[in-house]
Amino acid sequence: MSRLEARLEPSRAMMLASPLIAAAAMLVSGSLLFSFLGQESLHAFYVYFIKPASTAYGIGELLLKATPLILCGVGLALGFRASVWNIGADGQLTVGAIAGGCVALYFQDVEAVWLVPLMLLAGALGGMAWAAIPALLRTRFNTSEILVSLMLVYVAYLLLSYLVHGPLRDPDGFNFPQSRMFHDAALLPLLFEGLRTNAAFPLSLVLVGGAWFFCARTFAGYRMQVSGMAPAAAAYAGFSEKRNVWLGFMLSGGLAGLAGVGEVAGPIGQLQSSVSPGYGFAAIIVAYVGRLHPLGVVLAAVLMSLLYIGGESAQMELQLPSAITGLFQGLLLFYLLAADLFIHYRFKPAARVSALPAASGGNAA
Repeated sequence: MSRLEARLEPSRAMMLASPLIAAAAMLVSGSLLFSFLGQESLHAFYVYFIKPASTAYGIGELLLKATPLILCGVGLALGFRASVWNIGADGQLTVGAIAGGCVALYFQDVEAVWLVPLMLLAGALGGMAWAAIPALLRTRFNTSEILVSLMLVYVAYLLLSYLVHGPLRDPDGFNFPQSRMFHDAALLPLLFEGLRTNAAFPLSLVLVGGAWFFCARTFAGYRMQVSGMAPAAAAYAGFSEKRNVWLGFMLSGGLAGLAGVGEVAGPIGQLQSSVSPGYGFAAIIVAYVGRLHPLGVVLAAVLMSLLYIGGESAQMELQLPSAITGLFQGLLLFYLLAADLFIHYRFKPAARVSALPAASGGNAA
């Protein structure tokens, strides 16, 4: 028999190697999975992981899908560093998309350069307002922010569905659950001709730089990190837990709201009954694969984006089910947690406990 010994102190190199180990294990498992599904492993590997990024258009799609993952992932990483467990980024993304879309529809006939910035501001405020609900309940009534933020995701989905089926439905849209198409002034400008990558991608990189500066060069970022790593020390130093909860939720909610506007003002171009294939949930994996570091989140988001695009390619060319994307995401998270487990802990043989000799009675002289 063996057991896990007490927690070890991992080196920085080991922590950085953990995502690489997880990605390699995911690829090996993927090759075996393709074989079990009756596919030739090398060809399936090429179709899933290499072909989607082998053309300029494919790289553009890779960056397009990475953009909301970067924004949501960075916001979640900032909160997770302070042990603020926001699981509702997809709901905040959805509400941000609603807020930005309502601005675009209200100014349907306005051609002005300030319209897109106003949509981005409305989206950020919408995401922050949705994130404020679990923050308030957590700090006022000590509720679980995990459950509240998660349940609010489905409330946001239902709110969007109600709007596109009712007040915001396009009267000329043949009764489809969608709004009017946004006019050109309400769309994010494209970066390159023939590609769908838009201005949201460089904006996300700017915000990543801002997040890095916040974590590394500001007292608020230092306070959040200390609160996550050593809560007792943070309490002794007088750091307010409620302030960290609010700050973590506002940052992650605002960035998720921006991601929502980037979707409806970018590749979608309108409000539909669904504006996210689960970017907010995938961003949780992105944050942890990126080691809760803004720059690491960018690399993890590109990898996760490749899983999305590769899944679509595998569906079209290999006739594999759409669930293959979620399977690879789950494998990545599983191997990451397993790698972290063996980095922080080690197996040690359990010591044998010998039975105590039975006490003898009636021998007293």
